[in-house]
Amino acid sequence: MRRQVLCASFARGRITLLRKAVAEHAAYEGLSGRRLEDFVLAVNEITTNAVVHGGGYGRLRLWSHGGRLWCEVTDEGPGLPAGWMGDTRPPAGFEFRGRGLWLTRMLCEHITIVSGPGGTTVTFAALCTAVER
Repeated sequence: MRRQVLCASFARGRITLLRKAVAEHAAYEGLSGRRLEDFVLAVNEITTNAVVHGGGYGRLRLWSHGGRLWCEVTDEGPGLPAGWMGDTRPPAGFEFRGRGLWLTRMLCEHITIVSGPGGTTVTFAALCTAVER
C-alpha cells in the first residue's frame, strides 16, 4: 500500500528546511545511518538542480511503498538539454557542478528522469528495510 509521507513546495532559500524535514520523515520511515545520509544528499542535489536549472522552485513528494521510501522532485523549467543521455560515468575534472543526477544514480535505486520543455521530474527510492551497508 502506498502511503504519502511528505508533500512540499520549495524555492531558493528553503532547501535547508526541506532537507531537515526529509531527514526526519525518512528516519521515521526506517532509513538510518549511511542509507539515510545518502538519501538526504540525493534529495538535496535534485532539489538544488530544480532551483538552479528548473525555474527557481519545485515540488517534492515522499511516499512509502514496497519497503522503499520514494522521492519525486518536479520543476517547471526548460527541461534537460537536447541530446542529454544521462551518462552513468562520473563528471570529468574537478568541476563541482554537474554531479547531482550522477550522485543520485550512485546513491539511490530506481531512478527515473522525465524531462521536456514543461519541466523535469526525477523519481528515486531508497530501501528502508535492508541491512546497513
